[in-house]
Amino acid sequence: MTNNVTSAPSTNPNPEASQTVVTQNENTSQPTNLTIIGAGAWGSALANVSERSGHQIRIWSRRSKETLAEAVQGADVILSAVSMKGVRPVVEQIQALHIPDDVILVTATKGLDPQTTKTPSQIWQEAFPEHPVVVLSGPNLSKEIMNELPAATVMASSDVQAAETVQELFACESFRVYVNTDPLGTELGGTLKNIMAIASGVCDGLNLGTNAKAALLTRALPEMIRVGAVLGADTETFFGLSGLGDLLATCDSPLSRNYQVGYGLSQGKTLSEILDHLEGTAEGVNTTNVLIDLANQQKIAVPISRQVYRLLNGKITPKEAVQTLMERDLKPEFDDLEF
Repeated sequence: MTNNVTSAPSTNPNPEASQTVVTQNENTSQPTNLTIIGAGAWGSALANVSERSGHQIRIWSRRSKETLAEAVQGADVILSAVSMKGVRPVVEQIQALHIPDDVILVTATKGLDPQTTKTPSQIWQEAFPEHPVVVLSGPNLSKEIMNELPAATVMASSDVQAAETVQELFACESFRVYVNTDPLGTELGGTLKNIMAIASGVCDGLNLGTNAKAALLTRALPEMIRVGAVLGADTETFFGLSGLGDLLATCDSPLSRNYQVGYGLSQGKTLSEILDHLEGTAEGVNTTNVLIDLANQQKIAVPISRQVYRLLNGKITPKEAVQTLMERDLKPEFDDLEF
């Protein structure tokens, strides 16, 4: 029996209407019904991955002709790929639909809520305490994934069975999927590295060299770990794909929107000018502001993030930010408090 195949998101993404894709997979007797909320580059890339695994996929956005209720009808998995500012509105809309308790909720958003400093998965889990919530995060540049270049990611959840279900949903020949049980650490790795990507863009834009870039990325990782440790994440998670892996990918690629922000600032452009010409959202800008508030409350040492914050808010120039970091007090490399 052969399934009919409609136009795939990978070849003809259309945000004006939800899209359904059904593909044939000999190993899948009952395709999983997946609804992806968010028809941007990331949502479309994830649909591109999953459609090759034999599942029925719908993509929904605010501009879809279909209602959200229609898009999630019969869904086994609902994946949110919206920006951080869109998380709460989407959560509230889904709450009103009273979806079945066995529907798996997946968040692929990287950011922190400005009002509560919560991560997207914490917001979803708080709203849906009876539902399994899975975090998807890793070194995943959407343009490379759309071009079917090899990549790997992580599905993290306290519900291992739910994570494994979503693992199978996205695993294909060009996308390797791992599972872990630390959703908070997985999420924070993908979120905090966006701040470091802004710093990395500045570093490259100022032509500071390979030594400086290596030092920046090396010191960025323990800074991320410090934040994670205070918030309750597992340290080892930050050495995985969603931490170190995502840090390396995002901080070394002009495809990263956060990297583009840092690079533009190093060239004398204003933040508003950069954001006006950016394709999509640079989540690192909002994340930086939220993190500094959190770091001030919790007394967490975040020297790199603090200079990025000062730079984004016009309190310092790129060169002054570098000089400030270089002039910090000398200390052991592996100090218990400072890493």
